[in-house]
Amino acid sequence: MKKLKIEWVHLDVEGETCDRCYDTGENLNQEIKRLSRALQPQGIEVEFIETKLDATKIPQSNTIFFNGVPMEDILNIEVSKNYCDSCTSLLGAETYCRTVTYEGNEYEDIPAKAIRQAAYKALGLEEETTTGDSGCGCGCNGGCC
Repeated sequence: MKKLKIEWVHLDVEGETCDRCYDTGENLNQEIKRLSRALQPQGIEVEFIETKLDATKIPQSNTIFFNGVPMEDILNIEVSKNYCDSCTSLLGAETYCRTVTYEGNEYEDIPAKAIRQAAYKALGLEEETTTGDSGCGCGCNGGCC
């Protein structure tokens, strides 16, 4: 069976993370479920690895790798940084964290659509698109997936 290895690298301070990383984690969890449902019938297993960083590695925090390749090397994503109030509170020092510019918009978390798009591109597959249905088979018309 072919594998898609997704690694998420983020700040962890005694089990807590910043708001940006938390939101990325939520997006990532949803997309991993969606990707697993879509890719398993094609013989592709999705493997998830979470790597927790300490405060000394903030510039690397909130990064997603697909089969070892950073997301920004797969998609047309620009990485920059700005002040992060959440990390500043967590760490007790002024902190600047990663942001991504995707499809012309700057995000502090990594959007679900970018995660999905990068996963398919990393596998060399076209993302299956359907009209009016998420393709998950539950009949939600994209509502739950």
